[in-house]
Amino acid sequence: MSLAFDVDNSSGNAAYHNLAANSVNDTNKVTATTSLSSSLPQRYRLWMRHCRLYKLTLLILLLLVLLPLLAHRKLLNVEHDAPQTDVHRSRPLLDAYEDFSAMRAGDLKMRIEEMLRIKASSTVSVELRELESRRQKLQSDISLYNQKIEELKQELLREQTELERLKISVEQAQVAQREAVQRNTPDLALPRTLLPSYLPRKMNAISAGVAASCEIHNCFDHSRCSLTSGLPVYLYDPDVYNVQHAGYDIDGFLKTTIKQTLGYNAHIVRDPKQACIYLVLVGEALLEQDLLRNNRYAAQEQAAEQQQQERSPSSDDAGNLSPSIDMEKLYKLPHWGGDGRNHVLLNLARRDLNSARTNPLLEQNTMRAIIVQSSFDRGQFRPGYDLIVPPILGPPGGDVWQECASMVPARRKFLLTFQGELRPTSAAQPAQPLDDFILDHLRDMSRSATQDQFMLQFQCVPATEQQDADTLGDWTLCGSDSSRKQLLKDSTYVLILPPLGQRVSSTLMLARLYEALRSGAVPVILGADELRLPYAETIDWRRVALLLPKARITELHFLLRAVQDADLLLLRRQGRLIWERYLSSVQATVDTVIASLRDRLGIPPRPVPSFVAQSVFNSTFIPLKSEPPVGMDTEPEESLGPIEPPYASPAFRRNYTVLRIHSREAWNDWMDPFYLYPQLPSDPALPSEAKFMGSHTGFRPIGKGIGGAGKEFSEALGGNYPREQFTIVILTYEREQVLMDSLGRLYGLPYLHKVVVVWNSPKPPLDDLRWPDIGVPVAVVRAPRNSLNNRFLPFDVIETEAVLSVDDDAHLRHDEILFGFRVWREHRDRVVGFPGRYHAWDLSSNSMWHYNSNYSCELSMVLTGAAFIHKYYMYLYTSQLPQAIRDKVDEYMNCEDIAMNFLVSHLTRRPPVKVTSRWTFRCPTCPVSLSEDDTHFQERHKCINFFSQVFGYTPLLNTQFRADSILFKTRIPHDKQKCFKYI
Repeated sequence: MSLAFDVDNSSGNAAYHNLAANSVNDTNKVTATTSLSSSLPQRYRLWMRHCRLYKLTLLILLLLVLLPLLAHRKLLNVEHDAPQTDVHRSRPLLDAYEDFSAMRAGDLKMRIEEMLRIKASSTVSVELRELESRRQKLQSDISLYNQKIEELKQELLREQTELERLKISVEQAQVAQREAVQRNTPDLALPRTLLPSYLPRKMNAISAGVAASCEIHNCFDHSRCSLTSGLPVYLYDPDVYNVQHAGYDIDGFLKTTIKQTLGYNAHIVRDPKQACIYLVLVGEALLEQDLLRNNRYAAQEQAAEQQQQERSPSSDDAGNLSPSIDMEKLYKLPHWGGDGRNHVLLNLARRDLNSARTNPLLEQNTMRAIIVQSSFDRGQFRPGYDLIVPPILGPPGGDVWQECASMVPARRKFLLTFQGELRPTSAAQPAQPLDDFILDHLRDMSRSATQDQFMLQFQCVPATEQQDADTLGDWTLCGSDSSRKQLLKDSTYVLILPPLGQRVSSTLMLARLYEALRSGAVPVILGADELRLPYAETIDWRRVALLLPKARITELHFLLRAVQDADLLLLRRQGRLIWERYLSSVQATVDTVIASLRDRLGIPPRPVPSFVAQSVFNSTFIPLKSEPPVGMDTEPEESLGPIEPPYASPAFRRNYTVLRIHSREAWNDWMDPFYLYPQLPSDPALPSEAKFMGSHTGFRPIGKGIGGAGKEFSEALGGNYPREQFTIVILTYEREQVLMDSLGRLYGLPYLHKVVVVWNSPKPPLDDLRWPDIGVPVAVVRAPRNSLNNRFLPFDVIETEAVLSVDDDAHLRHDEILFGFRVWREHRDRVVGFPGRYHAWDLSSNSMWHYNSNYSCELSMVLTGAAFIHKYYMYLYTSQLPQAIRDKVDEYMNCEDIAMNFLVSHLTRRPPVKVTSRWTFRCPTCPVSLSEDDTHFQERHKCINFFSQVFGYTPLLNTQFRADSILFKTRIPHDKQKCFKYI
C-alpha cells in the first residue's frame, strides 16, 4: 500500500521536544500576566477577567466551527486533484488526515510504525493483484456474455426468417398440390417410339400419268410413320442392291460416305419391317472405266465416245442419251411393294455436273417413289413431293470453316461478277430475244462510266476442256475451283443465270449457288420466278439471295447500289449459315434430306442425345458429410425466397408443336431442325391475364397478382414464366478445400435444384474428404479428360433450364445469385452474369482484337466463371461449335468462356447482360488462379482473333447497361422494404 506521506524516527523526536518547549513558555507568560493584574483595581480586574473568558469562549467556538470546515475543504481538494483511477491512493490520505486531527504524538508514532510495517509486507500487493485479475476476468466474461447475447439475437432473427420461409414453403406446397389435383392435361415427356412390325404390302403398279400427279396425301403411306416413330429410315446397301445398267456403277466416294454418314444418323434402322422410308442410292452413276479417273469431266468424255460406238436402249431420247438406271432392277427391290411407295431415290451429283446423266430418271416411271436430285425438268418435278438438293461438292463431314472467306468488309473489289459460257447441245437452242437483251445490257453495264467494278465474262478464257456431246444447254463453269473461289472472295455479288430449256433446276446452277455461298458472295438469281431452289419448303431464300425476274435486268445496278451494308452483311451471314448447316458436306446433305422429309410429314425429330454422367464414386461408397457453415453469405433479417423441394424443369412439353409452329425459325434462325430439345430459350410466354384465367398452373405471381416489394417480392418468383429452379455447375481440379468452402456457402440458397461438380482431375477425391450437407443433391461427375470444355457438357443430371456456371473459387452472395437468376428468367436466350469484359480494337495494327478486363462503360462478354446460361447452349457448344474452337480451348487451357459468348452472340445477335456492380468474383482468400498470369491475357487475345477467323466475323456485340433491382437507390417510405437490401 502506498502512503500519503512518510515520517522517520528522528523527525518524530524533534516534534516532541518542540511541543514541550512551547508548554514552558506558555506557563511563564501566564504567571507574568497574573502579577500585573493584581496591581489594578479589583473591578477592572474583574471586567478584564470577564472579557478574557468571553473572548476565549468565542475563539474556541470559532475554532470548533472553522476547523471542520477547513478539514472538509481540504479533503475535497485532495480528492479533486487526485487521478480518478488512483482509488487506493486517495483513501489512505483521508484516513491519515482524520487520524492526525485527534491523535497524540505517541499514537502518531505507533501509527507510523504500523504503516511502515504494512508497506514492507507483500501480502497486500498480492491480494491487490489477485483482485485486479479477478476484475479483468469478470470484464472478459461480461464481454463474452454480451457477444453471446448478440449472437443469440442474430440467431433469433435467422430462425424467425427461416420460420417465415417455412411458412411460405408450406403455402407453396399446398398450391402445388392443388394444381396437381386440378391438372386436366397430360404430363408430356419424351415420347415412346412406336414402330411398324411388318413389311410393305404388295400393291399394283401405277402408270407414269398417275405417278406424275403424286403428292404426299395420295402417294405416301402414313401408316408406317406414326407421330412417335421418329421417322425410321432403311438404306438399301448399294453394294448388294445395284440398280444400274451393266457398265455403270455408283461413284465410290459417294457410296462409301453415304453408308458411313447414315450409320451415324439417329434415324437409321437395320430392320426393314420397322422402316418408314426406304432409301435407294441410284446415282451418281459413272462408267466403270471412268471411276478410276480423278477428273470430274472424264465420265462425260467417255460417254461421248461410247455413244458413237453403240446406241443405248433409250438413245432416241435426246434428253437421255445413255441411261444408267435399270428400272426393272428398281422395281424388283425386295420392299418396293409394287408401286414404290415410301421409297426415296437418291441421285446425288458430284463429278458429272452437266451431262444428261445428271437427270437419269427423266421420262422414267418412278411410280410413287420420291426423287431427290439436282436437275429437274418442269414437267418432271412434283412440287411438295420431289426434293431438289445441290450437288455434293464438299468433304464427307467435319469442320468446313477453312473453305469460307471473311464476311467483312461488306463491299469487296467487284460489285458484280459472272464467269461462264453457254454450251448448247448438238442442236442449236431456239432464239430467246429476252435472253439476248439481258446479255447485251450486262455488257453495257460493265462498260459504263461508273466507280463500281464489274467482272462479267460470257466466254471462258482460256477455253475449258468441256466438249461433251450430251451436254445440256446451260452456263458452264470457267476455270478451276481455286480460281473461281479467288474471284468470288473479291465479289460483293455474283450473278446466277437460269438454265436453258424447260428446266426448273440444273446441277450447274446449283453448283454456282454452292460456290457463291461458300465464298460469301451474295447470289443474284435472275429469273428466280421460273426456278426451284433447294429445300424451298423450309429454307427462306429471300434472306440469302436477291431473287429477281428477268424483267428487272434494267434496274439491277440501281438495286445493288441501294442495299445498305447492314443488309448486305445480313444476307452474307445468312448464306454462310445455310451453306454450313445444309449444303457444305455429305453429312450435311444427307441429314438435311431426312430432316426435310420428316418436316414434310410433321413427325417430331429424335431427342438430342445427352451426355451420361458417371459418378466419381462407386456404387457402394458413401462420402462423408459435414455440417455447412450457417449464415455466411446472408443477412439474418433478409429472406430471399422459400425453401422448396427439388423441382426439375418440365421437359419435352412441345414435342408435337415446336416444329409445326416454329418450323421456319428452326430452319432459318436456329439452324437446327435435326433434334428435339427438352426446352428452348425461345419457348413462348403466356399473356399476363392467362396466369389468372385458366393457365395458372406453376405460376407464382408476386403478392398473388397485386405486386409488392420486400416480403411479397421474396415470397414468389413472379415474372412471365412458371416456377423453376436452377442448377449450379462447378468445374474443379485438385482444389478440394476451396471446393468444400464454395459448396458450404451454398447452404440455404433458395431455388437451387442441384449442384453438379465436374471433377476434371484424373485422381478421385480423397476418401476422408468431408462434403458439406447443403440441403440439395451434390452430383460429382467424372470428366472424360482434363478439359475446360467439360464445363459445358450437357450432362443428363442437369434437369433445369437455368444453369449457373461458376468456378470453384468464385465467391458470390446469395442475394447476388438470386438476383442474377431472376434477371436470367427475363433474358433466357442470353448470357447473364457478373464479371464483364470487352474486346478492344488494336489501333496500332488496325487488324486485330485485344481482350480487355479493365473497368469500362461498355462490355461485350460476361465470363462464365459466374454466369447463367440456358442448357440448350450447352448442347450446341458440345455438338455444333466448330471443333477447331474446342481444340484451341484445350491447347491453351483457356478461353472456353469467350467461346460460349461467341456462340450465343452468333446465334442471337444480342449482347450479354451484366448484373450488379461486381466486376470480379474471386474468393479473396483462395489461392492465386491462372488468370493472374500475363500469359493468360496473351492467350485470350489470340483466342478472340482465332474465333473471329473461324466464324468469319466477330459476333460479339457491345452493351452499355447493367441490370440492378428495380428499387435500387430509390427512396421509399420507412415502413416499406426494397426488393434486395444491397442490390
